[in-house]
Amino acid sequence: MICFNAKNSRMFMVLFSLFILFPSMVFAEDKQVPPALYATFWALIPPIVAIALALLTKEVYSSLFIGIFIGGLFYANFSIEGAMNHILTEGIINVLSDKYNVGILVFLVVLGAIVNLMNATGGSSSFGEWTEKRISSRKGAQFLTIILGLIVFIDDYFNCLTVGSVMKPISDKYKLSRAKLAYLIDSTAAPICIIAPISSWAAAVTGFVPGADGFQIFIQAIPYNFYAFLTIFMMFAITWMGFDFGPMKTHEENAKNGDIYTTPDRPYENIASHEISGKGNVNDLVIPVLILIFFCAAGMLYSGGFFTGVDFISAFSGSDASFGLSLGSMIALVLIILFYIARRVLSFHECMECIPEGFKSMVSAILILTFAWTLKSMTDSLGATVFVSEVMKNTAGHFMNLVPALVFVVGCALAFATGTSWGTFGILIPIVVSVFAGHDKTMMIISISACMAGAVCGDHCSPISDTTIMSSAGAQCNHINHVNTQMPYAMTVAVVSFVNYVIAGFVKSAVIMLPLSFVLMFITLVVLKKVTATKSVPVNVLNPSNEC
Repeated sequence: MICFNAKNSRMFMVLFSLFILFPSMVFAEDKQVPPALYATFWALIPPIVAIALALLTKEVYSSLFIGIFIGGLFYANFSIEGAMNHILTEGIINVLSDKYNVGILVFLVVLGAIVNLMNATGGSSSFGEWTEKRISSRKGAQFLTIILGLIVFIDDYFNCLTVGSVMKPISDKYKLSRAKLAYLIDSTAAPICIIAPISSWAAAVTGFVPGADGFQIFIQAIPYNFYAFLTIFMMFAITWMGFDFGPMKTHEENAKNGDIYTTPDRPYENIASHEISGKGNVNDLVIPVLILIFFCAAGMLYSGGFFTGVDFISAFSGSDASFGLSLGSMIALVLIILFYIARRVLSFHECMECIPEGFKSMVSAILILTFAWTLKSMTDSLGATVFVSEVMKNTAGHFMNLVPALVFVVGCALAFATGTSWGTFGILIPIVVSVFAGHDKTMMIISISACMAGAVCGDHCSPISDTTIMSSAGAQCNHINHVNTQMPYAMTVAVVSFVNYVIAGFVKSAVIMLPLSFVLMFITLVVLKKVTATKSVPVNVLNPSNEC
């Protein structure tokens, strides 16, 4: 069995790169012609390679770049010059010129500065001490994380980073692994947004449904979103039942012994303990968080036209999350600095020192996001969406009762490969509407819900998903650790959801299916607990599980 330690990983990357480059140097062409692999299965190879390498070697940056480079080669018909031009112009430069992407990066940087300010005052550690009197166990810390994640439902990006910044001191106090914290954050972010009518996700789904009743269809689809409901149910259940399985079990056992990171790669360890004054109290965390939530929500309402006469729900549904979050967070940053200066817990000079430090804490997330966006642009230029669309159109009509289950599987695969839930909505929902519109509205609603559920599931499992990346950043967890530990949990829910969509295609009743889905999920967890209880997990804090 091959052992992929750091040295072997780098050697593997070099050899793999040479393997890719050799045919490109031999078959390079001077004249650019249309991609020969356009709208074929090969369009999905770049993200598949990137994801496989990331999981195999634990090297996320180099794995993403290799996937990007392969996509560029495919697009340029194996011309290195054409590939590099495409990667830079249509890839990196293009995604960093997109105003939506830039807005998200601004939000990341500003939030990093705010978190660093809260740490510098000692507010985060004070909040941990305050909650210690009210939360007396690891279970309590996990339940509080889940509940807070469900409350902050307006946007998944905001959810990931805000919940992470608030809950880190509490999870550390009760020796909760960073991988478990990242899982709880990630599993409340997208699932609650996809079943909340007042969220940026509701707006995205509604926009992909032709006709004026798009929002009504979204509401009707909520009870059939088995993956979202079961993910939330599973978090409460495993916390209450007190067990973990897969790689998460190792991380949790290590955390109980004092190592909340497990792996040697712990880039946030020093940042997490950064404290300048230590003069702060609980209010120096709670009040800034409330300021941040209020102004980010106001920013989203502003971008949706609420202050110019648009009603509340329509404003949220039509909001620009990127602009709203960046605007709201910038206003909040200024007010939080003034708040700290007025309370004399930080000087103006100390506040200014925290801003670049906060930026540094987000560099890893920004780099991974940039590469993930670039990889998506490579698959788009290769016609991956066209290929999937054609496959769905050709197969949907032959298995009408199984279409919801089929849509769920395709949604999982597409979101996993591309790292985008919203892009998956845009591809599959119009196909579902065209298949069922006019003759079976119930099946159309079930299938739309299956699309949304599959997109969230694939997004959860994908290391190139922006929500997954931000969950890692919010929990300050090694990104690949988060992906490896969360995937068995997400796949467990996915299997149960698939079974439910198979049954739903014949039963066509939410009243029957939703309670049945909870029963099946609970039975699955009971069986898993009995199976995992009989297996011992080797735990060695000094020599972590991913070290050979």
